[in-house]
Amino acid sequence: MINSDTNDLFDLNRALKVENLTIKDYEEICKRLKRKPNRTELGMFGVMWSEHCCYRNSKPLLSKFPTKGKNVLVGPGENAGVIDVGNNQKLVFKIESHNHPSAIEPFQGAATGVGGILRDIFTMGARPIAVLNALRFGNIDKLSNLDLLRGVVSGIAHYGNCVGVPTVGGEIEFDDSFSGNPLVNVMALGLLETNEIVCSGAKNVGSPVLYVGNTTGRDGVGGASFASSELTTSSLDDRPAVQVGDPFIEKSLIEACLDAFKTGDVIAAQDMGAAGLTCSSAEMAANGNLGISIDLDLVPSREDNMSAYQYLLSESQERMLFVVKEEKVNNLIEKFNKWGLYAKVIGEVIEANEVVIYHKSKIVAQIPTAALSEETPVNFHNVIKNPPDYLLKKWEWKENNLPEINEHKIFSLKEKKSFSYSQIILKLLSNPSIASKRWIYNQYDSQVQANTVFKPGESDASLIRLREQNEKNKNKIFSGIAASVDCNSRWVSLDPFRGTIAAVAESARNVSCVGAKPLAITNNLNFCSPETEIGFWQLSSSCSAITEACTVLETPVTGGNVSLYNESKNKNNEITPIYPTPVIGMVGKIDNVEKAISSGWKNINDQIWLVGSYKSEIKIAASSYLEYFHGKITGRPPKLDLQDEKFCQSFLRNVILKSFVVSSHDISDGGLAIALAECCILSFKGAMIELDKDHIREDNLLFAEGGSRIIFSIDKNKEKAWLNYLKETKNNFQSSIYIKKIGYVSGESLKIKIKDKNICSIGVEELTEKFNNSISEHF
Repeated sequence: MINSDTNDLFDLNRALKVENLTIKDYEEICKRLKRKPNRTELGMFGVMWSEHCCYRNSKPLLSKFPTKGKNVLVGPGENAGVIDVGNNQKLVFKIESHNHPSAIEPFQGAATGVGGILRDIFTMGARPIAVLNALRFGNIDKLSNLDLLRGVVSGIAHYGNCVGVPTVGGEIEFDDSFSGNPLVNVMALGLLETNEIVCSGAKNVGSPVLYVGNTTGRDGVGGASFASSELTTSSLDDRPAVQVGDPFIEKSLIEACLDAFKTGDVIAAQDMGAAGLTCSSAEMAANGNLGISIDLDLVPSREDNMSAYQYLLSESQERMLFVVKEEKVNNLIEKFNKWGLYAKVIGEVIEANEVVIYHKSKIVAQIPTAALSEETPVNFHNVIKNPPDYLLKKWEWKENNLPEINEHKIFSLKEKKSFSYSQIILKLLSNPSIASKRWIYNQYDSQVQANTVFKPGESDASLIRLREQNEKNKNKIFSGIAASVDCNSRWVSLDPFRGTIAAVAESARNVSCVGAKPLAITNNLNFCSPETEIGFWQLSSSCSAITEACTVLETPVTGGNVSLYNESKNKNNEITPIYPTPVIGMVGKIDNVEKAISSGWKNINDQIWLVGSYKSEIKIAASSYLEYFHGKITGRPPKLDLQDEKFCQSFLRNVILKSFVVSSHDISDGGLAIALAECCILSFKGAMIELDKDHIREDNLLFAEGGSRIIFSIDKNKEKAWLNYLKETKNNFQSSIYIKKIGYVSGESLKIKIKDKNICSIGVEELTEKFNNSISEHF
């Protein structure tokens, strides 16, 4: 029977508020247990029924994602997705968020975000090989946002650098909507080192349950519930809900776990992440269709007088739970002790489908496994049939609302004076959302493990060389994994469907720009409260877009994370929701990393070409130019044609692998002019560009976004062969695709002509100074 000591009277309303549960939830819990829960059990339900753990608001939407494909070995439901990348190698990858913890304790919130996602990877039997991150902050003119940025970057750098996993790439945007609620999304990749994928389902009644890793303390108690609620002015009081990490223990845990997994003596494994011991035990039992019994008196702890509630809800870092072969327990314990880690049997697998918890020799919780982790409640919401009125009004905006262009100068609606195109390019390059992020990535060790092909900032996607285990052939051709994280939050805020289509397309485009074929995605859906009509409509529209884009581009979803209630409430109870931000983490493969290319120009006189789609719209609406130069966040984002997008990417990959193309860069924030400037900056070479006006505004030619466009340069020694190739293959091109020469690589300036008129001439040195120093100047 349940220990009556834990059933002492407690303030139900206060307890439900703490656990983020409703009266309806409580009634359902009583129905499932056929009795009232005690306070410990209520806490277990609180974390397991939170959005962070059970996706109670998003599950119906996520179920529509395409999750199967010829490369997919493990899809959603396990700790991470797994795909086959050939040569008997398997890639494990996933993205997770640590938004709310980072808002109130930026260093530890970000650091433990890295630690948590790494454990998801090596729990599957994979060695972590790379980390990327997607970050959002309020404008850094505000000191509090600058402090958050500094703390988060320091936390990521500290944990990643110490644990020995390279941070190879990422993306970041700044907007006032993130001032009270920054986003910290971390993606990790790993290569399987075991013969079999290690899964989480418990097997074999009577098998020991082995606790390994760090000790358990009171840090992080209730972290999952905290992550599933909005941030308020009193959220600083929740600092104990933020975990504290130790990357050196994590490094030992990686090595010890991989060593243990290779023995075949570990039957199942689960990271103690969100909801700690509660989640890991419940999920292991449920996934194995069995039960689990745990004695909390056996759990290694670092604090005295911890309650059962604290043991079960602690999110202390660097801990794992195993089900192991009984006859091999002592061998495994010795392995972990050798690495200076705790390893102790704390329970066993039982036949009854229950999670049974003992503390001080009494049962303190006894809950059916399905009630906790399988048959979790789902909140159904009605989706509004039409876009909100405020968006429909924004969609009415047209380019002719902008001032007329006078002698290649344009009047800024934001600054109330005219600027030349050269001045506009420099202003856009210096905006923190577009400018170089080198102040950030210079703090990360991107070269540890010696497999990073391109340094951060050099290429559109990160690229990791895949070395086979026990490699002996020094001359072997190595394949590589490309990865990119992408989302234009402004686009998604103005049109969740089109904006998310663009996020999937851009992440695939960036992978293609290095020469790799996109294979699969993981996603992190960062949205505000789904309990509002607009909030759920944004989430629903975005999920529909992911389904459509991933189906067409043949990049199935292998897993991810949902982070809702990303909004801040001030002292006057005014709520500010974030821009909806569905971050897409795309992975792809290239068979020979020697064929991969970066973004910067390579040789003087190389031709510069442009590929794009007539069907994919090109607009100033929703652009960086419209916001940062004119101060307007309005208009409907461009519509992309996914079939044309797929063709453009396939075309580019083919000509990269044929060695015609020596550099490529997609056109995104800031349009064509900014993409050209970035290629000049990366190579310290200029460009001579000639554009046809075709009755389009000059600022549209330079700064409009969309169009599925990529600029690339052709090796000057292969021009004749290139033109012959185009002539021979032109019948394969769709009529909606254009491929045209727009210039050539030149000396030390970016020069742009429109209809034989010089409209821009900027030295590469000046471009570089503006681009490289914008963020660092704030410090």
